[in-house]
Amino acid sequence: MSREHENYQWLKNCVFSQGGSLFGVVDIESLKARFLLSEKELEGLRFGISIGVILSPSILSGIEQRPTLLYKWHYRQANNLLDKMAFIVSKEILERGYHALPVPSSQIVDWENQKGHVSHRAVAEAAGLGWRGKNNLIVNARYGSQIRLVSVLTDLPLQTDHPVDFGCGDCSLCVSACPAHALGESPRAYDLAKCFDRLRTFSKIPGIGQFICGVCVKVCSGKAKERHGK
Repeated sequence: MSREHENYQWLKNCVFSQGGSLFGVVDIESLKARFLLSEKELEGLRFGISIGVILSPSILSGIEQRPTLLYKWHYRQANNLLDKMAFIVSKEILERGYHALPVPSSQIVDWENQKGHVSHRAVAEAAGLGWRGKNNLIVNARYGSQIRLVSVLTDLPLQTDHPVDFGCGDCSLCVSACPAHALGESPRAYDLAKCFDRLRTFSKIPGIGQFICGVCVKVCSGKAKERHGK
């Protein structure tokens, strides 16, 4: 067993023992130009670790054209768990003498384009956790888009995973469900301006206070292929 494989299995076990549901690794050299991190922060870091947790379908079931207070709480707790796991993974890597940079699961640094330091979706897609769906989110074959993501960058030698093919097929549940009419028949058709305008409206709902929706997450359960006989 190679050192890269041993490190991969060790970190995967660490993530799953902390409550993680998904794990993948990618070489980030081709992605670095898209990151909003300095050269100093990225220096020597070669791999991106993508970690995912699943969301509760029962909580998502209460979403009808707008986010609910229960979903807001669930969304924040998922982010808290992801940040904790990223911190622990980074600590474990540091204690082995390597470098690690945990990226916050939900932190916007470019408000105009709604971007964080790193696109967790881009890392997850390249690491094979799922494909970029028509809703512009990662669609996992088992869980659909009912997941949240976080990333850790490191120089720890790791084996890498591979992207998976686009798998939405003729399923367009998210397109028809989107309250902002911001989705189309491919990820490229996603309209950020329409989406964010609706998120801004939702943020003004009493008790919500943040830019969340959840409608397209709710309808993308990972069972679309079964419904369409694929």
